[in-house]
Amino acid sequence: MPNTHHTFDYIELGVTDLPATRSFYESAFGWTFNDYGPEYAGIRSADGEGEVGGLSTFATPSPGGPLVMLFSDDLDASAAAVEQAGGAVTNGPYEFPGGRRFHFTDPSGNELGVWAKA
Repeated sequence: MPNTHHTFDYIELGVTDLPATRSFYESAFGWTFNDYGPEYAGIRSADGEGEVGGLSTFATPSPGGPLVMLFSDDLDASAAAVEQAGGAVTNGPYEFPGGRRFHFTDPSGNELGVWAKA
């Protein structure tokens, strides 16, 4: 599954109990996961090629919902574009297992993330 520049690409769900939440999604929907330790599990795409999301104990579950991720061919240029357009980079860019990413807020306060391959 190819990644497309500046499109929705990944959704991250904050969880309080990774094993229980993972078990729920495995049982309810047949999802499979890539293990990245006790605090994160990547949700494999249905075709087994890549990931479409993740379960993270680093993010607090909230009524605001999951963290939506966009893909970028040039992460630094995307971060600059966010700021130039009136958004605010709130975290990063930083490295994570799979590449680099940053989080930003739009003018209404919605938080999204952008990631790029290493």
